[in-house]
Amino acid sequence: MNDQEKTELDYQTYKSLLDLWSKENPIKTTKLQMLLAVNALLVSALNISGGITASKWYLYLAGAIFCFIWMFSIGRTSLFQDAWQIKIEELRKQHQHDPRFSVLETREARKRASPMLQTFGAVSSKWYLLFSPLVFALAWLVILVLALTR
Repeated sequence: MNDQEKTELDYQTYKSLLDLWSKENPIKTTKLQMLLAVNALLVSALNISGGITASKWYLYLAGAIFCFIWMFSIGRTSLFQDAWQIKIEELRKQHQHDPRFSVLETREARKRASPMLQTFGAVSSKWYLLFSPLVFALAWLVILVLALTR
């Protein structure tokens, strides 16, 4: 196989990896939205039913369990997205002079974005995707303990 054939094969691999990587974004977004919606429903149900009481221990435990499961589910999705991105970066490094392999290189373009977007977009989604279900799970556990020790 000559260099041009290898480059084309690598480019096809790159496009497949890029497709896999990009498909993880809507999955992560949907999981986060469902986490927020379910927690909002649980809090609403708790509020409507008279607040925090020991008799609703199962609700608090269920909230914690659901959130822990979401944390691992979102973590797995993020893990695979990182794996695809690592493979994409390896191909980019092998073909540094071929601009087709640099689609995800956005550092310079991000510097030209509006300051507001640079500020609000500076936090990696991995932080809030992984830590929001953990925070919710811990909050439900704290509520469970408080309800049972009152």
